[in-house]
Amino acid sequence: MLDDISQAVLAHEDVARYLRGAGGEPDSEVRGRIEGYLEELRTTQRYSFYRALKHPLYPILRKVERLHENIQIVHAATAAGRVIYVSDHKSHLDYLIEPLVLDDNGVRPPVIAAGINLFGGPLGLLHKHVTGAIPIRRNTKDPAYLVTLKAYVAELLRRRDLLFYMEGGRSYTGELKAPKTGLLHAAMQASVEALVVIPMAIAYDLVLEDHILPHLGGRHQPFSRELAEMVRYAVGYESRAFVTFGPAIPVSNYDPSSRRDIMNLAHRLRDTIGRLYKVLPTALVAAAMRPSITQRQLEERVGALIETLRATGANLSTVNPARAASEGTNLLAARGIIVIERGSRFRVRQRTVLRYYARTIQHLVAPRRTSAAH
Repeated sequence: MLDDISQAVLAHEDVARYLRGAGGEPDSEVRGRIEGYLEELRTTQRYSFYRALKHPLYPILRKVERLHENIQIVHAATAAGRVIYVSDHKSHLDYLIEPLVLDDNGVRPPVIAAGINLFGGPLGLLHKHVTGAIPIRRNTKDPAYLVTLKAYVAELLRRRDLLFYMEGGRSYTGELKAPKTGLLHAAMQASVEALVVIPMAIAYDLVLEDHILPHLGGRHQPFSRELAEMVRYAVGYESRAFVTFGPAIPVSNYDPSSRRDIMNLAHRLRDTIGRLYKVLPTALVAAAMRPSITQRQLEERVGALIETLRATGANLSTVNPARAASEGTNLLAARGIIVIERGSRFRVRQRTVLRYYARTIQHLVAPRRTSAAH
């Protein structure tokens, strides 16, 4: 039996039009395929269970200090209407940390759009029946799926808030990737009064998958294998996570039928997220590091980098070069990425991983400055 969202999707203008002219396919086959996609997309968020997840996940979550900026923007937006949260994507921890930051501050939880690769086994059941995540087929070209997904998102936003990652998957290089517009376009088509988009950025002192992502080269691997590797690198792992919210952007200011408007909004969101991104000492040190460098030389390079970033309006965690160099080197050394030698000299041990952290601020500095870790 179809739920109310599925029934509304089947009655949606674009879906009904597709059903009427599906290129000669029998109506029953097309409808069956769409209903199959709707069953796949259907999700349930059991909020009391979701909040209780903090307890079994405590061994991981206790290692991440959750910090936030500009939460008042979220309170104002959720009081006025529906909200679409659009974030950068650094780690599998993102979709645990960001909703918990909202919950910590008494904000209603959004439904999360996540890659379908995360929906296998027990984790898939958790996403589908507790956290309320929507499985997204990122690379499908089936027009029946695309029209169904857009209509589903539009109908969902009548009832719930939505959080998605505009880069698609996580950044394997550390850098802020180009935006993908599929989900954004779908959200823009929702006929919801006072609907706004809130850009948000998440940044970590240390990313849990930092030793894994740079070596994948954009290749996906089975989540079960990646999870095992994450458990391995979680030993001794501790980090801060900064979630920064930007000003709400009314969707009504953009025309969903205009490709130019869609791209303008997408690039505005990417640029805003880039400026919101918290620049932490590990990124500063990684961008300033040389294969071998003294503490004084490093502090000078970090100081010059801070001045460059201040001129661009970057969201800096500190403007003190000595403090940034000290905090950054201690964290990177504890992670085994650099080595602190006698005489206050630093040597790079994990060049690829260090480059990953340098690239997290590549959108804020010239490429030649972030190439210091090469």
